[in-house]
Amino acid sequence: MSVDLNAVGVISVISLDLMVPIALTAVGEIFAEKAGVVNIGLEGIMLTSAWFAVFVAWYGGSPYLGFIGGLVMGLAFGTLHSVLSVRLKGDQIISGIGINIFALGFVPFATFGLWHVGGVFPPVSFSFGRVEEIQTPWAPLSYFVPGTVITAFIFWYILYRTRWGYQVRATGENPEAADAVGINVDRTRIMSVLVGSALAGLAGAYLSIDVVGQITKDISAGRGFIALATVVFSGWNPLVGLLGAVVFGYSQGTANWFIGVPAVRNAIPNADYLLNAIPFVVTLVVVAIALGRTRAPKAIGTPYKRE
Repeated sequence: MSVDLNAVGVISVISLDLMVPIALTAVGEIFAEKAGVVNIGLEGIMLTSAWFAVFVAWYGGSPYLGFIGGLVMGLAFGTLHSVLSVRLKGDQIISGIGINIFALGFVPFATFGLWHVGGVFPPVSFSFGRVEEIQTPWAPLSYFVPGTVITAFIFWYILYRTRWGYQVRATGENPEAADAVGINVDRTRIMSVLVGSALAGLAGAYLSIDVVGQITKDISAGRGFIALATVVFSGWNPLVGLLGAVVFGYSQGTANWFIGVPAVRNAIPNADYLLNAIPFVVTLVVVAIALGRTRAPKAIGTPYKRE
């Protein structure tokens, strides 16, 4: 039985490209949760940032401006979440749910209100301009792929080899002790949330500008929730989170490749729906395996109120 190396190469390129938004979002959320703040609004941040990236790229005439726009939108939501959950000591889960609900309504409303289309914008014929890619024998590979790998290593180094990383981990494990030794708990948590949200915003911009070239009302397609599952699977380690994102990327990439095979589409009724469910099945299996084997930061999800 021979292996089609060309198919393996194509699947690998597709999968690595699809790994990027999950990995970026998961690494950022690991950093935030290490400081004790959970943000389940990642899906909403990615979706809204994807829309804003298209908005900026459309009017600015450059895909790279779109990436900046997505990053800025992520920072804006990070600011909102950190004010509600850190400064005002609000419930972190409710804040995240609010972000998700807002995004689900905002994106289709803004798309129709601004461009007078109800589904996809811009039309397929439009291009934001060429985003430079790495040429491989199988398909172009985004520069975001090596950039994401480097980002995961940088954040691992920051968390475990720098003073700032020590402060982040201390505020997530024992904020009272961190405060006692002079660490500004609120400031450290706010900075960590901003970093995590910025990466989620960049991930959303990558989806709409680099991967799809359009905005749709469901472009994030659950990737924010898969990123949250990746955080649990990783045991709050950025490098393991990168590995988890690769696993999910390959599950989605393999499914996408099989969807394009006529024999598969003819043999399996509604093959699109069935195969697109594979990443979510993988998510459930991986999280089920990880539960009980990983330990979350002790103070995660708990607002710190100085006595």
